[in-house]
Amino acid sequence: MNEDNWKFGIFYYNKDDKRLFPPKRNKFLGWTVNFANPYSILAMILIIILLALIGESLKEM
Repeated sequence: MNEDNWKFGIFYYNKDDKRLFPPKRNKFLGWTVNFANPYSILAMILIIILLALIGESLKEM
C-alpha cells in the first residue's frame, strides 16, 4: 500500500480504493476503515450502534 494514503500514520484515506475495509499495513492485524469511502463510514457507525444495542440488551438480563 502507498504510504501517502495514510493520514497521520493511522487513518487510511484513498478515494481510488473502493473497498470498505481494506487490510491494515500489517495484514496480520486485521482491517481498517477507508475514510474516503462514505459507505465505509456508514458501515462503521452501524456496527457501533449494533454493538451498543447488544450491550444494552445484555445489561437488562
